Amino acid sequence: MENFGANLKGELIRSGDASYDECRAIWNGMIDRRPALIVRCGNQDDVIAAVKFARQYDLITSIRSGGHHVAGKAVCDSGLVIDLSLMNKVEVDPKERIARVQGGAKLGDLDEATSQYNLAAPVGVVSETGVAGLTLHGGFGWHSRKYGLAADNLLSVDVITADGRHLRASKDENQDLFWALRGGGGNFGVVTSFEFKLHPIESEVWLLMTLYPLSKARECMEYFREHMPNTPEEFSMINVFWSAPDQEAIPEQYRGLPVLVSFGCCLGDPDKAEKTIAPFRQISEPIADLSARMPFKEVQKVLDEDYPNGRHYYWKSVYINEISDDTIDRLIEYAENRPSALSSIDVWGLGGQVNRIKPESTAFYQRNAPYMIGIEANWDDPDDSQRNIKWARAIYDEFKNNLDAGLYLNFPGFAEEGEELLAKTYGPNYQKLKDIKAKYDPDNFFRGFMNLSGNGSR
Repeated sequence: MENFGANLKGELIRSGDASYDECRAIWNGMIDRRPALIVRCGNQDDVIAAVKFARQYDLITSIRSGGHHVAGKAVCDSGLVIDLSLMNKVEVDPKERIARVQGGAKLGDLDEATSQYNLAAPVGVVSETGVAGLTLHGGFGWHSRKYGLAADNLLSVDVITADGRHLRASKDENQDLFWALRGGGGNFGVVTSFEFKLHPIESEVWLLMTLYPLSKARECMEYFREHMPNTPEEFSMINVFWSAPDQEAIPEQYRGLPVLVSFGCCLGDPDKAEKTIAPFRQISEPIADLSARMPFKEVQKVLDEDYPNGRHYYWKSVYINEISDDTIDRLIEYAENRPSALSSIDVWGLGGQVNRIKPESTAFYQRNAPYMIGIEANWDDPDDSQRNIKWARAIYDEFKNNLDAGLYLNFPGFAEEGEELLAKTYGPNYQKLKDIKAKYDPDNFFRGFMNLSGNGSR
């Protein structure tokens, strides 16, 4: 043990160490797990050493990149955590429009580096999210309609496999592993770096953020249903059933009340973008219109303060084929009856490049749905956990059979449905994923959350 820790470039943390509680804590305050060891890796060699050490002593292993997954998969009980948070460098090649991103980087690290060259990678919508977890399960964001998922923009990955080997996976090398990592999660190894294709972005983009009273939600959702699919693909939008914030810009009588927030981002020429979002700012008389022109990296931070570290989170998701009148009515009813004013129901408009990529082209299979409902139960008091989880589960149970397509694995709750959920989510890709898992991890060493057991016996 002492030799192992002494040879690390990073740091070995044990129970009882001064930094242990800080290092085991993650974003979701619901998660309180106590690993035996935390290896804060300083480089790829540390990752290899950690994998070999865990195998030698038969330790359950989890991988922490950003520590932002809602189910807390980054930390295990009694085992070893491979913590990549110190490995957070981003290198940008502006000429080739490529970013090389270490496995512990967050979206904010990537956005900050690429924005210097008026470039961006298609990633998520909260800057504190880890690049790795988001990407390995697909990765929806403001660029998705135009450029596809985060995983669709991967050029290559560096992976440490279960036997401690370093492999490069791309369309030219270890193609099966590259296929699996674009949607298959952390089942196949520790991804120590990602290489992303970057896209040009204007120095400023338009953020849509218009708040409507819940009494106008039906009108807004009907407009969204009719017009969103025909908007330019530079525009992505989420309708959020939420609560009006306690801010000076919000009329006092509405603060804390249920509202519908038309929330989105429009890329491309700012003058054209302003015209694109204009109709969504005036569907009805808004409570407040906080829409603004700003740098894209600032758009990425707008939601950060709404998802602080230590709050309790339980998120589910469903794909739906249409937004029917009955669906709108039911969403309004659920919004009115949220146990926590912090919770939200998010209706994502999908389509575009995500849908044009063939489902069998990557492990991420569910590409035909025009909409996704994100169900976010967010609360602060631990005593409120059960009623908030019950609320989220009720929405999920009501809509899960709309497409019978599983869910978005970055919003999985605790994946209580087990293998049935994975089979639905991956569809015909499921068996191929299990076969690749058996090839690269036959003993199921990486056997954590949402495990693809392959043919391993462990």
